[in-house]
Amino acid sequence: MAKITLGGKPANTIGELPAVGKTVTFSKLLKNDMTEVSSESYAGKTKVLSIFPSVDTGVCAASIRRFNKEAAQLKNTVVLNISMDLPFANGRFCGSEGITNCETLSAFRSDFGKEMGLVISDTAFTGLLARAVLVLSPDNKVIHSELVSEIGTEPNYDAALKNLKQ
Repeated sequence: MAKITLGGKPANTIGELPAVGKTVTFSKLLKNDMTEVSSESYAGKTKVLSIFPSVDTGVCAASIRRFNKEAAQLKNTVVLNISMDLPFANGRFCGSEGITNCETLSAFRSDFGKEMGLVISDTAFTGLLARAVLVLSPDNKVIHSELVSEIGTEPNYDAALKNLKQ
């Protein structure tokens, strides 16, 4: 169980985020058109997993915009924004924001949150995913891992991008 905060108040996740060096795979995430994808769908690419509670919060939206601008410009890299939001909400957000360089994926039908240890287990956000960034190498090894300690704070973009450029 990881300890985080929501508005400065203690919160917990059901497990621990995968550490650097661990191999991570995922399955049954849904694209905005309801097609199912897995880590195999992005084989051979570096993957930025930007994970957050909901596109309907300002910090989550800012994170998507920032990764759309920054990391999506890197070669052989895909940015995957993952939340429990329904694909319809993700599609609406991306359409209204002009998000075209990265993908939003829904984890509502998968065990992704449990497998990554990111399901929030208490507070008003119970059942949603904690804010985190994982960068996976083309062979799915974690090369950057950040669990954001305060849900209302943006991730350390510079650290994630630095790991992408190495």
